[in-house]
Amino acid sequence: MTVFESFTELQRIVDADPAIVATARERRDIFKSALLTAVDVHTVWGSGSLARSTQLQPVHDVDLVVEFDPGEHPEWGQPGDSAEQAIERCRDLVTEMLSVNRGTKAQLVRQVNTADRNRAAKCFIDDPGDKNAFTVDVMPALRLDNGILIPSKRNRRWDTANPRFLIDEVAAHQSEWALFRPLVRLLKYWSRQHEDQTGRVKSLVMEVLALECLEEASNRPTALKDFFERAAVHSLYIEDPAKLCGLIQPDLDTAGLRRALEDAADAAAQAVKAVADNDQPAATKHWQSLFGPAFPLVLPAGTESDPGPRPIRDSPQG
Repeated sequence: MTVFESFTELQRIVDADPAIVATARERRDIFKSALLTAVDVHTVWGSGSLARSTQLQPVHDVDLVVEFDPGEHPEWGQPGDSAEQAIERCRDLVTEMLSVNRGTKAQLVRQVNTADRNRAAKCFIDDPGDKNAFTVDVMPALRLDNGILIPSKRNRRWDTANPRFLIDEVAAHQSEWALFRPLVRLLKYWSRQHEDQTGRVKSLVMEVLALECLEEASNRPTALKDFFERAAVHSLYIEDPAKLCGLIQPDLDTAGLRRALEDAADAAAQAVKAVADNDQPAATKHWQSLFGPAFPLVLPAGTESDPGPRPIRDSPQG
């Protein structure tokens, strides 16, 4: 076993099961085809990590944008109650078309929550009491030349956003380098392993940081080492890449995240050096300090071997 094989095994663990991804996309498509039949809906499209193919295991949510016809809702987009009205319209459509009791298009949704939702109606396909209940967030929007208007119920206003910008940016990077999306997933997983040091870091923060600091290299270890070195000296002022919404996470603990990135850069550099020194076991110990016990160790020569990595399954995520 080598460091490269250890990374292959870690990637297998991090990547979402293809069958679960297919189910999530099937459910998304049921929502899309149903909502598109509403007379006031212009178009429906997916956003979020599933649309960008950067989702981690487990997959338990889907994000949808429902663009409404402004001619049908001339009061929308204005400050006041229209933000809440738009979210409630999404709730009513989902209930009418997709509820398990009386859906006219499919019987899929158990419950729709809007009371504590700021931008979208949260639709529960599984029991809402389940820890990882599968949900679909249905967000209303109005089309603009530079993006969309989305509601903010708490602030009684509409904000400008452009989720498609990030979708397109990730797709462009992936088209140039096949490892881009897989490494974004690894970086999001790394962030989860260090929440005791960084606090909660939104996955979108890590994706945008990857866009700015993750560059093509010949293999995963080198690319990750270079990323951590660049990210450690980044301003960590992580903005919406479309430059419309400002900071992605205003409460980000930048000091904690920087320390974690600096530690990761040091460990990754030592890991790469260990491989150059032909010390695979030491290299995997350094990588395990970054990614946790899921990263398989290479045992020193003469040590009773473990069963080795499990068979690798194909994980086509887009």
